[in-house]
Amino acid sequence: MTAAYPPEPWNLAGQAYLSIWRVPVSELPGLPGGVEPVTVGGRAQVFTAWIDYQEPGRLQYHELLATVAVRGKRLSGSITDIWVDSEVSLAGGRALWGIPKDLAALDFTHGRTFTASAATQEDWIATAAFTPRPSLPVRMPAAFDVVQMLDGRLKRSPVRATAHPRPAAADWRINESGPFGFLAGQRPVLSACLRDFKIVFGG
Repeated sequence: MTAAYPPEPWNLAGQAYLSIWRVPVSELPGLPGGVEPVTVGGRAQVFTAWIDYQEPGRLQYHELLATVAVRGKRLSGSITDIWVDSEVSLAGGRALWGIPKDLAALDFTHGRTFTASAATQEDWIATAAFTPRPSLPVRMPAAFDVVQMLDGRLKRSPVRATAHPRPAAADWRINESGPFGFLAGQRPVLSACLRDFKIVFGG
């Protein structure tokens, strides 16, 4: 039985921990047909994020994802790998937007340093620790599209968000034989904490 999920748009809130990586195009996970990565010097930009969706958002759950920056009329990304610990989120993400969500055990610990781990029933995926650095308390907006394949056609889903961004030091451990293996042995070029974000996902 498919879990019931709310209609779009989803109004969500919480805390996010983001890293940006530069990956050779030849090592990227597969993208939907017709979708091209944004490249600089033969490398693509991959965004990985641990997200803790909290109240007062519509749903509360944990998430780990990888998104490749892709070409579009505005800032766009295509999610290649994503895990959640909510069957409702999994069902809605797949049905509404074509987001390839899978289930995993996600353990988050908040504090001066945020730590997280993710594992499926088969093996572990990754662990990470983020330590925020000082910054000005500025709330910033963002708008972008998520581009996925849904029912055999490309679907561009709009996303609007605001958050308090803070630069961070991030320490990742990645299972070389797991789905994030294409990032193993690399270091992110930039990491940040997105504090108290609010997001509207979908149209």
